[in-house]
Amino acid sequence: MAAPAPQTDLTEARIAELTLPKAGWSDAARNDALARLRSTGLPQRRDEYWKFTRPDALTQVGAQAAVLAHDEAPLFADTDALRIVFDDGVFNAEASDDLALDHVSIERLATADADIHWATGVYGVLETAGQNPVKRPLAALNTAFASDGLLIHVTGAAAKPINLVYNHRESTSDAILHHVIKLDAGASLTILEDGPAAARFNNVMEVDIADGASFHHIRAQGRDHERLAATHTFARLGTESTFKSFTLTVNGRLTRNDCVIELTGDDAIAHVAGACVGDGDFHHDDTVFITHDAERCESRQVFKKVLRNGAVGVFQGKILVKKDAQKTDGYQISQSLLLDEDAQFLAKPELEIYADDVICSHGSTSGAIDEEALFYLRSRGVPAGLATDLLTLAFLAEAVDEIEDEPLREVLVDRLHGWLERRRG
Repeated sequence: MAAPAPQTDLTEARIAELTLPKAGWSDAARNDALARLRSTGLPQRRDEYWKFTRPDALTQVGAQAAVLAHDEAPLFADTDALRIVFDDGVFNAEASDDLALDHVSIERLATADADIHWATGVYGVLETAGQNPVKRPLAALNTAFASDGLLIHVTGAAAKPINLVYNHRESTSDAILHHVIKLDAGASLTILEDGPAAARFNNVMEVDIADGASFHHIRAQGRDHERLAATHTFARLGTESTFKSFTLTVNGRLTRNDCVIELTGDDAIAHVAGACVGDGDFHHDDTVFITHDAERCESRQVFKKVLRNGAVGVFQGKILVKKDAQKTDGYQISQSLLLDEDAQFLAKPELEIYADDVICSHGSTSGAIDEEALFYLRSRGVPAGLATDLLTLAFLAEAVDEIEDEPLREVLVDRLHGWLERRRG
């Protein structure tokens, strides 16, 4: 079905300001994505999965100016990792390490010009599959017009993480990045992402995980308050493979994180978690769709949001269990801590199950600070602000604990504590 005329006009206006890259091997995927974008149109508020989040700022022509914040060091600066830096979506060779890591091949999307490339089997493929049954036109726009990104092929155990650092330099920058990650059987890799990226950021990551491979992803979004971001992670899991992703968001006027995962091999594991703390003009949307299409697979969705002063949190999570996906173990929890009466949490948890031998559960709650716990801390001399912060960190713990690497987990806890301390001050 064609998009309505006003939606078509908006879509064509957005397309007109972008340039379709020509790279040979990716041309077919880009042209297909562009055709799908024109057919679907950019998202509208009336779309089912956008009814809680206004997409206008993410779809308008030109990015709104965002105030720059440079008073915080990169999150993983002290972590032993291979650093790859993008400034407003443009690769910064001088600030980046050499793109060399044992058992890992790294190329830039902008310069990979081979007629036949291994990424042809992944680029746009997982994104296309993720458009059914829910259309994700911002991801299609990304596949068509992404100007840069990374093509990462992992053949064994990577010796250290790859840290993608996204710097925001220009107040009206509009960045589109697309990363493709392919892990061969038995391979393993950890990706770290941090930084505000741009005034408006559209990011897609496609992750193809072969049998027995393991992929870990830790992301921190911030820090410019006025920034806008729409991210999509598409993952396909083989037999006995693992996908684990955690996102921390502590600022940003509008953030929409989509995660679409398909478990296609038996005994695969997929965990997606997120923690956010928002204050004032803050809107944060996590939308997750996990499909179980194999036996004995496990999935977890754990999302915690702390909101105050009119901040809005959204969670839309779905577990789809297909007919032959017996012995599925699916868990989903979304909770919010509302620190005043002006904050709002909107949740839409879903289960769709066609197998008859499964364990699936979901829950969603909203509440205020536990007054008894607060009184307990205050009665022992803990100041009110610090007591609230301690209870906030305790509330977020279940999501943060999804990070397996203890040193990396401590890095994020320290950043959370620092953010809360500054807000208290």
